Amino acid sequence: MFDFSIVTTWFDNFLRQTLGLGDFWSILIECILVGVMLLVGYALIAIVLIFMERKVCAYFQCRIGPMRVGPWGVLQVFADVLKMLIKEIFFVDKADKFLYLLAPVLVIAASVGTFSFLPWNNGAVVLDFNVGLFLLTAVSSIGVVGVFLAGWGSNNKYSVVSAMRGAVQMISYEMSLCLCLITAVILTGTMQISGIVEAQTGAWNWLIFQGHIPAWIAFITFLIAGNAEANRGPFDLAEAESELTAGYHTEYSGMGFGFYYLAEYLNLFVISGIASTVFLGGWAPFNIGVDAVDNLLNYIPGIVWFMGKTFLVVWLLMWVRWTFPRLRIDQILKLEWKYLMPLALINLVIMTVVVAMGWHF
Repeated sequence: MFDFSIVTTWFDNFLRQTLGLGDFWSILIECILVGVMLLVGYALIAIVLIFMERKVCAYFQCRIGPMRVGPWGVLQVFADVLKMLIKEIFFVDKADKFLYLLAPVLVIAASVGTFSFLPWNNGAVVLDFNVGLFLLTAVSSIGVVGVFLAGWGSNNKYSVVSAMRGAVQMISYEMSLCLCLITAVILTGTMQISGIVEAQTGAWNWLIFQGHIPAWIAFITFLIAGNAEANRGPFDLAEAESELTAGYHTEYSGMGFGFYYLAEYLNLFVISGIASTVFLGGWAPFNIGVDAVDNLLNYIPGIVWFMGKTFLVVWLLMWVRWTFPRLRIDQILKLEWKYLMPLALINLVIMTVVVAMGWHF
């Protein structure tokens, strides 16, 4: 499989040796290019996800979705983006303007930060630390602060209630998310994201096959908790339109609201990307132990494997959203504290025993 580090090494040598730039300018140019590529990828994936959400929702409800703007409605999202960009940005009377403006910045910063940890291909991981999963969960937790500040800074009682619901839900379900990730760390022996993917190369070597039943339990628990962490149905009580209008971002307009809209869809992609990385091998191909077939599958680029697995999980989570009704806040918290977290804790102990006894594949 192609190693993208060949390209990055060549470009670094080009800047340093061919152009004669020093360390400072070489690193600065590389960081700017990587940042631009991340932001462009962030925006493009958001457009794809919004269009995909509308079409998937339509087909589940026996509709056809947006069809008027462009062929098959493909330009509808671009029209919505243009409308959002030209909308007036207003300020709420008696609101805390500093917190009001800071909140969407924190939410989008947490979303872009976690997006940067995703491994796109072999040698193409932007942030690849030896404690990568730990840093990923730490960066993602910043979004909780942005959600709470949005409600508190808006000086709207409905937004405050929504922010409290959203914050307690996200904080609660982070427990199960982290326990599932620790389960994977115990099985692979590393917190480095590239190391986790490399541990899943080989025939039938994805974590859901290596760790058999405990790995499947961790995978399913992670998907449920991740759906709740992203505030998506049936866990979208913080945005219950019949009770709280638009929730904690009720008082936002223009790109203030657009930041929350983008973050919601990209958080869905990030959760799906982490699930596919940790449990489904990330960019690693699905090898079955037959050399002829495996060699053929290895010709498929790693980014194709990663995107295919991630969008498969995205489609699964969309299916869940448009199938199950919205839960009450007491049901949401009961599911986490009475069922998911105890299950994740017990599963963590079982995985530890499995690894210690060498019962994994």
